[in-house]
Amino acid sequence: MQFGDINLLFSLSGLCIGIIVGLTGVGGGSLMTPLLVLLFGIHPATAVGTDLLYAAATKTVGTAVHRRNKSVNWRIVRRLASGSVPATIITFLIMNAVGMQSSKGGLLIILLGAVLLATSATLLYRHQIVAFMGSRIEVKNEVLVRNLTVLTGVILGCLVMTTSVGAGAIGVTALLILYPRLPTLSIVGSDIAHAVPLTLIAGLGHWWMGDVNFLLLFTLLIGSIPGIIIGSLLAPKLPEGMLRSLLAVILALVSVKLMGFF
Repeated sequence: MQFGDINLLFSLSGLCIGIIVGLTGVGGGSLMTPLLVLLFGIHPATAVGTDLLYAAATKTVGTAVHRRNKSVNWRIVRRLASGSVPATIITFLIMNAVGMQSSKGGLLIILLGAVLLATSATLLYRHQIVAFMGSRIEVKNEVLVRNLTVLTGVILGCLVMTTSVGAGAIGVTALLILYPRLPTLSIVGSDIAHAVPLTLIAGLGHWWMGDVNFLLLFTLLIGSIPGIIIGSLLAPKLPEGMLRSLLAVILALVSVKLMGFF
């Protein structure tokens, strides 16, 4: 597919996904990457790399809003980043060494499908997961919580670098387990703030490997920025639980399609 001119279909896709992100707080990487692969036929590596810089740009705006509202816990952000940044760099070096960005498109699709399935389950059963794990982790043990937060960052770094998915639903669920006394708004704000350096570093890694289409990136952002604003304005008026359940079902179907795609 040629990208010599701005394709309004990409902007429309960015608009729709931006609205979903504004409504639910998740769905950016989870929907954008498979959409680019399945609907537009973009190579998986290019879809992942472009989506990562797309996420870095959009979540920078989100972080600015949360910072203004004082809903970012920077201690959590530092703990997550201390695990995710090294993990992202190491994963990049491995991917670059084995040529995963170009010749391993099929493997990337399988990884993406598996992570999407996990994300779908996390969205559907978040409350049950938090209750089950919360009863088994001693959250009063500060050293344990700190170490598990760093480990969460490591896992997110690996997932995001390879698939661009995981920093939203999976990251928020892990933080809800580890920090049950924090307001949900602070958990979400901290997760979004952490996603900025994570997706930026991962995106730059994919750019180094030649996996970013900047015209596509710009075209997506044209639609997604107003989309996020629209979704944020509509969010208080719509039932979040129903929206999350619908998103989870969509992700599960996309996951099945992806893993049988090639």
